[in-house]
Amino acid sequence: MAWLLLAFVPAHAQAAPAPAPATGLEQLAIIGGGGQRHVFQVEVMRTPETRARGLMHRKYMPGDRGMLFDFGQVEPVSMWMQNTYIPLDMLFIRADGTIARIAEQTEPLSVRTIPSGEPVLSVLEINGGVASKLGIRPGDRVEHSLFKR
Repeated sequence: MAWLLLAFVPAHAQAAPAPAPATGLEQLAIIGGGGQRHVFQVEVMRTPETRARGLMHRKYMPGDRGMLFDFGQVEPVSMWMQNTYIPLDMLFIRADGTIARIAEQTEPLSVRTIPSGEPVLSVLEINGGVASKLGIRPGDRVEHSLFKR
């Protein structure tokens, strides 16, 4: 005779879903005017499909993470927050890796466009308020293989 042991876990005792696995992350650093270095692990969006999806439908991003959008060429870009639940800071980055503009605390779920203000190669999205908290400013330098040295 075989015995079958079943475990019942009440719904309220189940673990919260884990954040997305940390696979495919690349290191990126922002060097402030005073020499301070802020390191992030970023997902890099290199295709039109991944850039269109971005951080849509996510409700959490760890504080040391971000998403880097590689547009493949220098051009004016506009972003928006449709279907994005996390307030973000958007750092618009020139081809040489310097930050051109920062749109802070963007409004979740908004369809308002957020322009780069000038031609850029990339946009880095980090959690809203992090740029101000860390003292990140336009003119600071971003280190990642995407940018020319």
